[in-house]
Amino acid sequence: MVIGFAARCSAYFVAALLLISVTAAVHAQDADEQQQEQAAEKQPAGAPAARTPSGQTPSGQKGGRGTTQTPPAAEQHRLPPDSTTKQTLALPGRTLTFTATAGSIRLFDDKGEPQADIAYTSYQLDGTDGLNRPVAFLFNGGPGASSAWLQLGDAGPWRLSISGEGAVASASPELLPNAETWLDFSDLVFIDPVGTGYSRFVATGENVRKRFYSVDGDVSALALVIRRWLEKYDRLLSPKFVTGESYGGIRGPKIVRNLQTQQGVGVRGMILVSPVLDFRDYSGSSLLQYVASLPTMAAVAREAKGPVTRDDLAEVERYARGEFLADLVKGQADTDATNRLADKVAALTGIDQAVSRRLAGRFDVGEFRREFDRRNGKVTGRYDASVTGFDPYPDSSSSHFGDPSGDSLTAPLTSAAVDLTTRKLNWRPDGSYHLLNDAVGRAWDFGRGRNPTESVSELRQVLALDPKLKLLVGHGLFDLATPYFATRIVLDQLPAYASPDRVKLVVYPGGHMFYSRDPARQAFRSEVQALMK
Repeated sequence: MVIGFAARCSAYFVAALLLISVTAAVHAQDADEQQQEQAAEKQPAGAPAARTPSGQTPSGQKGGRGTTQTPPAAEQHRLPPDSTTKQTLALPGRTLTFTATAGSIRLFDDKGEPQADIAYTSYQLDGTDGLNRPVAFLFNGGPGASSAWLQLGDAGPWRLSISGEGAVASASPELLPNAETWLDFSDLVFIDPVGTGYSRFVATGENVRKRFYSVDGDVSALALVIRRWLEKYDRLLSPKFVTGESYGGIRGPKIVRNLQTQQGVGVRGMILVSPVLDFRDYSGSSLLQYVASLPTMAAVAREAKGPVTRDDLAEVERYARGEFLADLVKGQADTDATNRLADKVAALTGIDQAVSRRLAGRFDVGEFRREFDRRNGKVTGRYDASVTGFDPYPDSSSSHFGDPSGDSLTAPLTSAAVDLTTRKLNWRPDGSYHLLNDAVGRAWDFGRGRNPTESVSELRQVLALDPKLKLLVGHGLFDLATPYFATRIVLDQLPAYASPDRVKLVVYPGGHMFYSRDPARQAFRSEVQALMK
């Protein structure tokens, strides 16, 4: 549908007002705000929230006998005071002694009214110089995912096995010391955006949700939380690193840009795990979606026959960005080009040639997942296409299947996260813990108009602004959710100042959570450590 000029102008005007409102809504407030949070932090762990003095209404007015004291809505929803514990972790060749804190940071609007409590879990190694020791802030994506994936799957002090026997819904959620924790060389702060983990709104009404459940509102909130944590623990002078997974690829560059220009916080480096950087490449009529996913589909086919590495896919990558793209551009009007690419795709993926010709060699992710092993009534994973599971409706003309590589992780990860928080870290919020909150994704405002959500613009800006800032990107070969080759194409478009010594892409056999595989997790840890030196 064509939109008239006046309507577009009106839409831009409204969007501008919304952006101004979002930015103002999540900025730190005056001394009153700091006093409110300091008063709450002085309470011991497990203590009840502050109550209205006896004989007064919440507004401070005196009440008569029998008056029921109803705390303000914000206090009814407030998370408990922070819990700080001392921990010791025995690992191969060393023992780590550190301070763990499970708590929250409250965000206010421009009127000083509380909006949301953002939960975090931090680990700070004892006996170190905080001024010179790196601190990394980690968050996942979704939108609607908590940070448990990165914390318990990859970088935290304790780890849950999420591969093999551990990747089963009924698996025992036993946390074990993580030999590959990043805590050896960096303090860690895992952040749960509002609506994930235990983070929650304390204000009522739809306006606050619309602000936080938006691309810009989310970025402003998380950047502010990072600054507030640095102030709270006197770490503003520490080397700082930002780590985001999946939709964290949208968040990461935007948050770093906000920290640089709005919060007054410099960042030494950025680590992106299986990121999406530009949604335009994954949907609609974009031909790049087929280019980006072809090497991953070929990797899945080869892995079914034996081990495969990215080096084994060099000729597939050359074909994808060369002859394959050229034939795609010619379109189905060119029968020879269409049949040529369809037959090549069939040969690379192992999918029946007749099926490939019927689809003109243009497999979207869902079609590939179903067609790859359809003869056995199985579908591949989306997060990890090397994992297969039974199609619950193999004879249906429509697709009715979940993700065998991701859905089974919800139960063990949720249980492990709750057990860690409440039992080991002694922080016991009320309400449910949300590992992956679908309601957040459904309510998310990705923006509208001619510019779909992307973070490549901010990535260019942060790299150009600070010549010392470095970027490390990790991907899994078998990830169909965010194919590694899409990132390779984006990084290849960056100007010369994004030189190889500043921007590095590493790709491992594995899926979206490639760190679930021991060799990949170990190798990636070494890359992160090198970046932080």
